[in-house]
Amino acid sequence: MLFGEGENQMDVTPLWRRFRQSRSIELRNQLAEYYLPLVKVVAGRVAIGLPSHVDKDDLLSSGVFGLLDAIERFDPDRKNKFETYAGVRVRGAILDYLREKDWVPVTMRQKIRNYEQTVFELENKLGRPAEDTELAEALGLSVPELQNLESQISVATVIPLDDYLRADIPAGADPDPSVKLEKRELQQTLAAAIERLPDKEKKVVALYYYEELTLKEISLIMNLSEARISQLHTKAVFRMRGYLARMKASLV
Repeated sequence: MLFGEGENQMDVTPLWRRFRQSRSIELRNQLAEYYLPLVKVVAGRVAIGLPSHVDKDDLLSSGVFGLLDAIERFDPDRKNKFETYAGVRVRGAILDYLREKDWVPVTMRQKIRNYEQTVFELENKLGRPAEDTELAEALGLSVPELQNLESQISVATVIPLDDYLRADIPAGADPDPSVKLEKRELQQTLAAAIERLPDKEKKVVALYYYEELTLKEISLIMNLSEARISQLHTKAVFRMRGYLARMKASLV
């Protein structure tokens, strides 16, 4: 059940009305308290797969700042749903915090860059998704070693496609036609990138980013281990990033 859909949810319309009239910090905080479960949901999803040393309370705190910003900026006259708008702001605040913290070790960054470059060059050469054996050979690894590497990379990659897959125009913005066109072209390019993925990876992307299931839930649906789902997610991420990079290069 999505936040705000329960039968016992209170009607916050009067509270919103009073806040818009007074801009009272007290009323803003009451709205923030009401929507706090939304922050917990978003922070919980971002936390999936992060290393244990990343403080989940810090994620929650940064998400609350995003929520407060959303409450201040939200314009109900634009007929947008607050939960959708706030979700984007909360997620953005949490990802900004993670980027600023820069918790990925240098050695892991080197592995990620090498893996990404190899996927890019190999699939550009093949003109199709690379098989595990082909990618392992290109990296000078055995297939089990490749899968172990992908498991390591997966926990160091923070929801890497969200900036693309959730490229919504924020509520309150009034984009010009060129911005709308750019967003539409991006969505079309992403659709083409997803369509090129092998079936299992395509399903993982759909269930994770669009159905918003956890890796554990996806593992139960696909009858695979959570570790394997994480590997498939990693593969899909870098294949799509490579495809997007090739499309960008072809336009230059």
